[in-house]
Amino acid sequence: MKKKAKFKASTRSGKARRSPLRSPAPKPSQKPAEDAPQKENVAAPVTRAAAVPDGDARGEKLHKVLAQAGFGSRRAMEERIRNGEVTVNGKVATIGDRVTPDDRVKVGDKILRWAQEKQLPRVLLYHKPEGEIVSNDDPQGRPTVFAKLPPARGAKWLAIGRLDFNTSGLLIFTTSGDLANRMMHPRFEVDREYAVRVLGTMHPAAMDALRQGIRLEDGVAQFEHIEEEGGEGANRWFRVLLREGRNRIVRRLFESQNLTVSRLMRVRFGIVALPPQLKRGQFMEMSAGDVEQLLQWTAEPGAPLTATIPSELTGHSRPRRSSPPR
Repeated sequence: MKKKAKFKASTRSGKARRSPLRSPAPKPSQKPAEDAPQKENVAAPVTRAAAVPDGDARGEKLHKVLAQAGFGSRRAMEERIRNGEVTVNGKVATIGDRVTPDDRVKVGDKILRWAQEKQLPRVLLYHKPEGEIVSNDDPQGRPTVFAKLPPARGAKWLAIGRLDFNTSGLLIFTTSGDLANRMMHPRFEVDREYAVRVLGTMHPAAMDALRQGIRLEDGVAQFEHIEEEGGEGANRWFRVLLREGRNRIVRRLFESQNLTVSRLMRVRFGIVALPPQLKRGQFMEMSAGDVEQLLQWTAEPGAPLTATIPSELTGHSRPRRSSPPR
């Protein structure tokens, strides 16, 4: 019988080589998952095994293949197909088209490269400091997290979830659109855990209300778990868990109880915890073994890990600063 995961802090000190994967909090219920010509670039590889599932000689749906290759989300790929930006064997593609590794697929000026052997997607962990935006294009010219990341080597880094300008903590990037979709889509109800410093006094009635649900302007929201963790003076620390990623949802929930969030930090997303050795402004790449574990878990997000996964950090996985030490 599997032991249920216990809600606990994810930022405690530990061995520098410990895997970032953790067991998620148990769920009370589970929902079923369901321009001008330029030099041609080569996109991330898609494996033959993924592209042509057994029993389907027609291949895989085009928008799904493109998402898996890191071109963007499935919805974004459908939109690009509608806009006539995708071609298959020189002909403009349409919604519902299927492709196999024998097809030549282009998205704009990029060619989809079919890999001959199975390749894992890359997964990158970044400790975002306050004062950076999770966007490639900001009209205000603020610093962007994407400027701090290493090259994706023919692919594109996709952010799994966002953190606002004044929020710090764990950001996950991947070259797999399918992995990003499975971790972000609301129907999968993947845990997000935060450490929150609040200015003001939390009364028992407010704590109960946050657990039971608060009606906000965009619908009802609640914390699956909220626990006080001490503090000094007027500042109190809380550990909260929720299973959605609406804009500023943590801050808005506390504001509904007339409490001001003075610091907000994400410490876990699904089974991936912010590694204690990963300092602000640093990134590290997950090992192949941990990526495989993550892919297995996203296939069935409700299944907890029974233990911390041991893994050795390779040369590419050691934390690296994206800016000079201060």
